[in-house]
Amino acid sequence: MKTTKFLGITVGILAVVLAGVLIGGGAYLKGEYNRTTYYGRTLINGRDVSNETPEQVFEDIMRTCRTRTVVINEKGEESITGDLSHFGYDVDEDALLAELNEALEKQKSGFVVLISSLMNGNSFRIDIPYHFNEQTFTAAVNADALKEERFPSKDSEMVFHEKEKEYAITDEVYGNEIRDNQLQELVQGELDAFVKEDIAKVLVTIDIPESFYILPEITHDDIELNNIVNIYNRYVKASVTYVFGSYKEKIDWDTIKDWIVIEDGVGSINEELAYEYVEQLGYKYDTLHYDRNFHTSIGTDIVIPSSENDYGYMIYTDGEFSQLLQDIESNKDVEREPVYYTTASDYGNPVFYRRDGRDDLAGNYVEVNITMQHLWFYRDGGLVVDTDVVTGSVARNSETKTGAFPLAYKESPSVLRGQDAANGYETKVNYWMPFYDGQGLHDASWRYSFGGNIYMTSGSHGCVNMPPAAAEVLYNNIEEGMAIIIYK
Repeated sequence: MKTTKFLGITVGILAVVLAGVLIGGGAYLKGEYNRTTYYGRTLINGRDVSNETPEQVFEDIMRTCRTRTVVINEKGEESITGDLSHFGYDVDEDALLAELNEALEKQKSGFVVLISSLMNGNSFRIDIPYHFNEQTFTAAVNADALKEERFPSKDSEMVFHEKEKEYAITDEVYGNEIRDNQLQELVQGELDAFVKEDIAKVLVTIDIPESFYILPEITHDDIELNNIVNIYNRYVKASVTYVFGSYKEKIDWDTIKDWIVIEDGVGSINEELAYEYVEQLGYKYDTLHYDRNFHTSIGTDIVIPSSENDYGYMIYTDGEFSQLLQDIESNKDVEREPVYYTTASDYGNPVFYRRDGRDDLAGNYVEVNITMQHLWFYRDGGLVVDTDVVTGSVARNSETKTGAFPLAYKESPSVLRGQDAANGYETKVNYWMPFYDGQGLHDASWRYSFGGNIYMTSGSHGCVNMPPAAAEVLYNNIEEGMAIIIYK
């Protein structure tokens, strides 16, 4: 009986104790469930946050984030430095606080989790959320933001030294310009990785690679550039000054450089252009077989047609072309007359006398007016002979040939011989000056008068008969190649 009573008391006591435990435990668990701090032994990103509120952890994280620093080095020297916000990376504070509160709730998301959290704690991994502002980033990360002032690379180039008359190559310049897009791609990639790392890492250093610099594309040892310089220097000093009396025509490097042809690294002269130049020179200065404008001694202006103009200069195109190429290849300064046709087989032109530009008379010529039966001879612009003459007979159809002719030669004394259908003749003269196909100027001692209309019926066989005294003066002053101008 007593035993039964004791057992009942014991059970009652245990029930009371158990009820107390259950009531106390429930109150404890309810208190722990409702607490606003993390449980003991709780880690966030490896940091012990036991008994801290999410707001406390948030402030601590933000303090650490504000110390995270970015350093961009250029050539081993610090160039741009700033915190992450300077580079457009700002913590999304609302999102961070929400993640911390979410971690707080996760530790009591169920009875088992709650008991486990109370007994063992928790470890949470939280990625710090960042906003990225591209405009802020590009303003902070660009070539102009770097500490050193930018200057461009420069290619080596060919330059001409006027004093030395030669080409040379400048040294290339290695600048420090970089492309913003390359720099920004590098930095953004590094910072994207940095913000994902543990915030315990508070410093990231970024070195600008040497490969980012914009280098010169052409350097002083460039094979093609050196080859061009060597080719140009082969010709750059060449010049030819053509002499046309007081007139001069010069061709130099300004023209020749446009004639240079470089193929497979070999330089040469464009012969087609050189030949064309010589042709143009002839068009400009040739006077032989061109219409000749002539101002007579009586003040009139006449034109001697090209078909009658056998006096003048004509450049021998092939010969001048060949000589020009030689002069250019010599790479020297040359002054000379052009290569002319000068032999009897070359248009019948003997020695030429002188010229002044396109004026191939230059004040030195014999002028015969058939209609007036008069002759004038000028030397260096001065009148030396002024006389009446007798020209070829009109009646016998042996008129003196009109046109412009060079004096072939002169001879004293001379015997003139000729024969036509009617008769032959042999006449001795003291001064013989032929100009065209057996016709010439000479003294006519057998004549007692000159001028007038004598030539109509009693003219010569085609020669220009002169008073002996006048013929002597002419002979002594005229030279081979001087012009004889005959017109009506």
